[in-house]
Amino acid sequence: MKFYQIIVLSLMHSIVFLSSYAQKNQIDSQLLWEISGNGLNKKSYLYGSFHSNDKRLFQFADSVFFALKSTDAVVLETDVFSLFENWDTRKGDIKVLFDNKGNPYTGTNIPTKTIYGNEDGMPQFLDAYFLEYCYNANKSFFPLETVYDQLQSIENYFKPEFESLAEGAINFTQEKMMEHYLLGDIVLLDKMMKSNMNLFPGMYEDLIIERNKKMAEGLDTLVHNNSLFCAIGAGHLAGEEGIISLLRKKGYKLRKVQAVFSEDPIAEKQVVKSFKTYTYVNDSAGVIAKFPGKPLNLKIWDNHPYLIYRELGQGNTYSVEIIPIDGSLSLQEQAAIYIASPDETAITHLILDDETEVYEGISDTYPDGLQWVRLMQNDSYLVIMKSFGGNKFMNSNRPKDFFTKVWFE
Repeated sequence: MKFYQIIVLSLMHSIVFLSSYAQKNQIDSQLLWEISGNGLNKKSYLYGSFHSNDKRLFQFADSVFFALKSTDAVVLETDVFSLFENWDTRKGDIKVLFDNKGNPYTGTNIPTKTIYGNEDGMPQFLDAYFLEYCYNANKSFFPLETVYDQLQSIENYFKPEFESLAEGAINFTQEKMMEHYLLGDIVLLDKMMKSNMNLFPGMYEDLIIERNKKMAEGLDTLVHNNSLFCAIGAGHLAGEEGIISLLRKKGYKLRKVQAVFSEDPIAEKQVVKSFKTYTYVNDSAGVIAKFPGKPLNLKIWDNHPYLIYRELGQGNTYSVEIIPIDGSLSLQEQAAIYIASPDETAITHLILDDETEVYEGISDTYPDGLQWVRLMQNDSYLVIMKSFGGNKFMNSNRPKDFFTKVWFE
């Protein structure tokens, strides 16, 4: 991935890696805001987000679970699931070795790094987690910008001659933003964003002020038709030209919601956490597949389904391809075509408990590299399942666990 793309996502989401911090009631936290007034019939919520997969970010206050549960729709800066098509967030090579029986293993316990953190964090980074919950809970989703809009708004600031300066600025910002976000101090976050972006004339105006205006306009439209949980990078909320101020100028009342952390899980927390999977059903092929969240259906060259789901935080990918066949090739012959096994490994033939015949193994193909693959077929369709990720993922049971969640009716 090009350096400027990494910077794009860093600025777009204000990525930081958090220091140790004990969660408790935070009276002064400014991360969650209730939106009411201006003719609204139902309350909405604005949440300042950190777009990382660090586990401590997911220790939400009770009010965040209440806001997620009680609203009809989720709103984000952009549709992060659109990144599934071509964004592999893993950084660095995957170090997988094979023993004398062809079984994979890793010689390191170091988690694979990703753009949004590493394998020791949550599967999704924070915004993707909210979108995953949104679809699993059958709520509506609305983006305030397209990915293209975001790329266009900042590409002029990351020409090659600026890269070293930009990298230094972002690293500095990451270190300093930690403690302020953990305290919910969005005012200091805004000041730091402004100070560091002043290294590039016009950057703060283009990337913060102008985008704030567009996002506030979008919220002004959406909030009258739905009750919203809107998660936007915390650096966009504060200041005279921040989204909180802009919404107030439009006539809305915004009230800070105190962050309280109960020892016993509240009912809303239990409900939110219960939505863990998304079930895809293809009636014509008789295929059912359970993904961690809603997959992107790419409909590739001959318009047959190609479903892909990525855990952008940990860098793991799950896919299912459903291909019409004429029955001229056996499943074993299909496996020889679709599973490009390294010399050290072998393709395994299995008969499942429901008597479905499958072939599976490690495959090494460009551009994804090593991946677990399983094939099964009926009289009319071949199903190709793939799963791959970082060092720890490739040497775990998670790839094959995904395969057990795909079957013929």
